[in-house]
Amino acid sequence: MMAYINGELAYIGDGHAVVDVGGIGYSINVAQPAVAELGEMMDKTPHPRIRLHTHLHVREDAMLLYGFIHKNEMEMFKILISVSGVGPQTALNILSQILPEDFAMAISREDVKVLSTISGIGPKSAKRLILELKDRIKKEMEGLKTTSSMKQKANSNGAAYDAVCGLVSLGFTKKEAETAVSAASNAIASNGKEKSPATELLITNALAYMREG
Repeated sequence: MMAYINGELAYIGDGHAVVDVGGIGYSINVAQPAVAELGEMMDKTPHPRIRLHTHLHVREDAMLLYGFIHKNEMEMFKILISVSGVGPQTALNILSQILPEDFAMAISREDVKVLSTISGIGPKSAKRLILELKDRIKKEMEGLKTTSSMKQKANSNGAAYDAVCGLVSLGFTKKEAETAVSAASNAIASNGKEKSPATELLITNALAYMREG
């Protein structure tokens, strides 16, 4: 099992990238946001060195690699392909049109309308995704183990605790999540917004903080 590939970005095509590792070119399927991000890297450096988290899908007639710049994207990809009837290409299509965190939020809210905006996902498919994934996503958020200090924080600021749990369930490390949520909370307070911001607002601002970082 390949956990990641580290090498030079040789080429970017429609929905795939070729990474040169020791003179061997690996063709890796990637989502459209990754195509855009890798393209920006090549604009700055002709053949930048990159690392992609990978998932190997084995079929009777082929071995296909799927790559992700960010670990949380790969984690969501694995969750998606665990759903009956959702193959790797369908999962990649979903992640090409919606951010993992937005998808998770839509599932937890049971928002059929948002999910139905994804090409290839109609209302019926959206309801099936919600049915199969909502408990799993909520369970991952609720089942995270915390230290006693985090539990104390949870008592005083439940929204921050829930926001950290939500980010960790999307593939970010606990340290990354805590730092981003703290920064988001401070930014919201300094802007004179809500004194006790809701979990959703904290997650949104924390994600923005990490993208800027």
